[in-house]
Amino acid sequence: MIIAIPKEITPGEQRVAATPDSVRRLIKKGFEIHVESGAGLGATFKDSDYEEVGAKIIADAESLYGGAALVMKIMAPIHNAQLGKNEIELMKAGTALVAMLQPLTAFEISQKLAEKKINAFAVELIPRITRAQQMDVLSSMSSLAGYKAVLLAAAAYGRTFPMMTTAAGTLHPAKLLILGAGVAGLQAIATAKRLGAVVEAFDTRPAVKEQVESLGATFVALELEEGEGEGSGGYAKALSEASHQKEVALIHERAKGADIVITTALIPGRKAPILITSDMLKDMKKGSVVIDMAVEQGGNCEHSAVDREIDFEGIKIIGAVNLSATIPVAASQLYANNMIHFLNHLCRDNAVQIDLNDEITKGSLVTHDGQIVNEAVIKASEQAKAGANGSC
Repeated sequence: MIIAIPKEITPGEQRVAATPDSVRRLIKKGFEIHVESGAGLGATFKDSDYEEVGAKIIADAESLYGGAALVMKIMAPIHNAQLGKNEIELMKAGTALVAMLQPLTAFEISQKLAEKKINAFAVELIPRITRAQQMDVLSSMSSLAGYKAVLLAAAAYGRTFPMMTTAAGTLHPAKLLILGAGVAGLQAIATAKRLGAVVEAFDTRPAVKEQVESLGATFVALELEEGEGEGSGGYAKALSEASHQKEVALIHERAKGADIVITTALIPGRKAPILITSDMLKDMKKGSVVIDMAVEQGGNCEHSAVDREIDFEGIKIIGAVNLSATIPVAASQLYANNMIHFLNHLCRDNAVQIDLNDEITKGSLVTHDGQIVNEAVIKASEQAKAGANGSC
């Protein structure tokens, strides 16, 4: 079975779906690995590094895609301007595709994959269950993103993170407020604490309080009805309007004293909730920094913009996009390791085996035999259509 590793063509994407080490391990399991020339350069891996472990280097994308039984990517297929074709068009019917497809919002991609009869797996939909932990791409990438968000904040902030006592005077530690204590938020807490900051963290899920405090941060709690803030799989869920107003008021009070606010709050398949409003920004200290990690899903901050830094009355607002891709070596290593475990689960007898009774396979499979089959994707698509019709 041939597994193809393409060069990512999404602007700014430097990661690669397989490293030379992961290729070596896959070849030992009997797979034939084809790597597009230059695929690993953004992550410092040369073609010769892949050849040394037994991979075959393919010079052009059309030959690579056309000869594969399974294509393993980082990002969803997009239009290849050089070839004048979408990457989906380069795959033959029946090919398996494994990538981060964002199917809960990118419905057009799922439809195109179904029409081409591609068996597509969205790795970010792999269920968060114990036996799937080693496949959890979302956690791997979110952890790196949380780490990088703090470094980005430190670079933008005009003062120091730790308290520093010098002959010229004492510098006080930075005060951070982190909104959302998922994987990204927890890593942001850990990184900020290592840099010497004073950290508070807010989350609607009471269950994360212990994790926040174990990292040395103060947990900011919101009084809610039991189970109101936590959805399935441990994710946050949308609050009622009354509870959201209480949430905004609490965050407003804590943001006044913060030097840096890092927002990570996402609800799967939904627009990110607005947690930082204009009124809050006006009450924050001049020179403060907001890092909005939810900006691609609409943003947690009212004035954030994708991949831009905005000055709002002396407050720096940074719309942080795809932060894990800015740490391409580490991100590629983690992603590649996750993929080895996923392929070990998915493939038997050197072929893809689609077992619709298996929770991991069913949860991540988006398109199969010309149809969109994922229940979560179908539901999200129907809700989006209903919302669009209702707004007319």
